[in-house]
Amino acid sequence: MSDAIKPFRISVADDVLDDLRSRLRHTRWPEAELVEDWSQGVPLNWLRDICRYWADEYDWRTREARLNRFAQFVTDIDGLGVHFLHVRSPHPAAMPLIITHGWPGSIVEFMKVIEPLTDPTAHGGDAADAFDVVCPSLPGFGFSDKPTARGFGVERIAQGWAALMARLGYASYGAQGGDWGSAVTTALGALDADHCRGIHITLAMGVRPNVGEQPTAEEARALNAIKYYRDWDSGYSKQQSTRPQTIGYALTDSPAGQAAWILEKFWAWTDCDGDPQTVLTRDELLDNVMLYWVSATASSSARLYWESFGRPRPYKVTVPTGVAVFPKEIVPPVRRWMAEAFPNIQHWSEMPKGGHFAAFEQPELFVQEVRSFFRKLR
Repeated sequence: MSDAIKPFRISVADDVLDDLRSRLRHTRWPEAELVEDWSQGVPLNWLRDICRYWADEYDWRTREARLNRFAQFVTDIDGLGVHFLHVRSPHPAAMPLIITHGWPGSIVEFMKVIEPLTDPTAHGGDAADAFDVVCPSLPGFGFSDKPTARGFGVERIAQGWAALMARLGYASYGAQGGDWGSAVTTALGALDADHCRGIHITLAMGVRPNVGEQPTAEEARALNAIKYYRDWDSGYSKQQSTRPQTIGYALTDSPAGQAAWILEKFWAWTDCDGDPQTVLTRDELLDNVMLYWVSATASSSARLYWESFGRPRPYKVTVPTGVAVFPKEIVPPVRRWMAEAFPNIQHWSEMPKGGHFAAFEQPELFVQEVRSFFRKLR
């Protein structure tokens, strides 16, 4: 095992791109849905149009260059090569910040916020709010290695992130995350409290509802969201937490299938009025899908559910905690439900718009929110 940190650039081989276009053009399509909406899943015509664009107009080389504008590296953490962006601020007093994505996201989610976070003066902000940003790809996602043995769940990833920040020379740092990134960030705050100054999260699915005789409006909103998720929106989760290998065969073989599996969640979880293309461009949506396709990580990313679901996490997070509640989050966090596990909540924001992919959907609001919370901890 080596502590070496090696430069990395994304460089997808031409034959991978040629194969992708061929598969898209030879997709074996099912018949159309029997409804006029998304209630049976991704509509056929919508997905065919996305895949036509993907095959004929989407320019990966331009998008690849856009991703490569940020400094990237790989290093061995716990026996796995971990890919990460490390973008240092031009401001010497910048605060180190590690930001973590989830599923079906990737480092692509943060492309619009890294520059304003690292160089606020170039984006209408104050140098006092500057961050050095570290943005890793979760194990089994994107360009990080795929685990070859069991055990890479939330806590082990958090321990790896603590080791990564130490290796980069940061004696203390902040952490932010959404989706699985919220879980990893929560674990980081609990397991590395000596070095983690504070955490900021947008999701708290691990806390149990604690409802009195009459739910508050906040609790009723969350309870309705929990019921909808269980009844209509959690099939992917059950599959990935029980049989990740099985679903991986279909998704690794079919780009149309991989796109449908991912983009349905962008329809369901973004604040988009029924079409994710109202908040994200086709190129942005496909950039994210591409990180799953070119790395063939359908099974390895799904396996995080198998590794982590049903594992109790009895720890408390005593470091300062900030929470942003975006209105279209899967289950909006409830402060009273979080109080026992997060006894040091110092910041709580009800956001005016946005959903599950906060930095991707609402980069300006996200940047303002992150600056506001961590300003208290500098």
